[in-house]
Amino acid sequence: MSNTADAIIIGGGIHGASLAFHLGQRGLKSLVLEKKTLAAGATGRSSGLVRMHYDLEPESRLAWKSFEYFRNWKDIIGGDTSTSLSTGSGFTRTGFIQLVSENYEEALRGNVAMHQRIGIPSLLIDPEDVKRLAPFFRTDDFNVAAYEPESGYADPNAAAASLMDAAKRFGARLVQDCAVTGIQLASGKVSGVSTSQGEFSAPIIVNAAGAWAQSIAAMAGVDLPVDTWRHDVAFVRQPKSIPANYPTVIDNIHSMYFRPETGGLTLIGLEDKNPIGESPDGYTDRAQPGFVERAIDRICERIPSMENGELHSDQGGYDGISPDQRAILGQIGPEGFYAQCGFSGTGFKIAPAVGLCMSELIVDGAAKTVDISPFDPHRFERGDLLKGEHAYEDIWH
Repeated sequence: MSNTADAIIIGGGIHGASLAFHLGQRGLKSLVLEKKTLAAGATGRSSGLVRMHYDLEPESRLAWKSFEYFRNWKDIIGGDTSTSLSTGSGFTRTGFIQLVSENYEEALRGNVAMHQRIGIPSLLIDPEDVKRLAPFFRTDDFNVAAYEPESGYADPNAAAASLMDAAKRFGARLVQDCAVTGIQLASGKVSGVSTSQGEFSAPIIVNAAGAWAQSIAAMAGVDLPVDTWRHDVAFVRQPKSIPANYPTVIDNIHSMYFRPETGGLTLIGLEDKNPIGESPDGYTDRAQPGFVERAIDRICERIPSMENGELHSDQGGYDGISPDQRAILGQIGPEGFYAQCGFSGTGFKIAPAVGLCMSELIVDGAAKTVDISPFDPHRFERGDLLKGEHAYEDIWH
């Protein structure tokens, strides 16, 4: 096996695989170095929501471009999209509903207007509309909602595997069980990495290490403000009164998101009391104590008939979080060193477009498909934190 490549990508999640694929399309051969196995980090624990609703326009643009991939996966990436195996993305159209309290109604209206200007199929609906879409939802605690009829969810493991398989067709290689222990520099430029499997050389190194991104950056002498945050989910077996397929929902009123899952399950995640600063190598086989009880209480607030459901399973996970809870994308530190991290829990759905834009930045010097300069890693030094024009409250609190 050759230990030399055009680019080294540290991290074998959906973002590392997407970048390897897009660099391959541009003629660059990548080495993807993963300390465990493909999608073993945040990707494998992602809830897989595919929606375009953000309060920051560049994020919505990345999600909208990425949606083109999820909707046309076989044509763009290849493979059979009729199943959730490694040959597709497992995209399932459910429609998506964003719920907010009365305090954020005007922000919701402003964001839907922004989405419509971009071209995203998004519209405002009222509680009666929500009731028609999901008759079993409680709808008496909001006045207006945002609805994306084409959105839904996908299978993060399948999508990552499919992108990695496609990248391999362009000459990329995935090296698993390969922990990076050092980054080599020469005359102010990156030249390679030291790992548990030896040394690898490349003039380009991309930090796509997720929850481990800060420690990887430190190896290059870069102080990257990426902390870790924990995200837990519970899977509840639905009562028979709830259909197998219904809209995916972000419910800001209850600091919760949920969606249907195959096998008659509902996936539930919470957006509060997510610990920050823990080791990314922490225990994730089960959710933290008390999480399941809180999750069940809240899903029953929105879907009262879920009282007749039963717990199926629960798990935890870790991702990287930035000070403004937005991605960190671009060159920083020594020449040839790039950051593609800090997605703060919303990175899966934008991964295809981010990989494309980062490949444009690396090869051409600037991204053309979507302007990713707002996510410049140097913004934190300038105190130029990102905030939506019609901002909601911080998600992870």
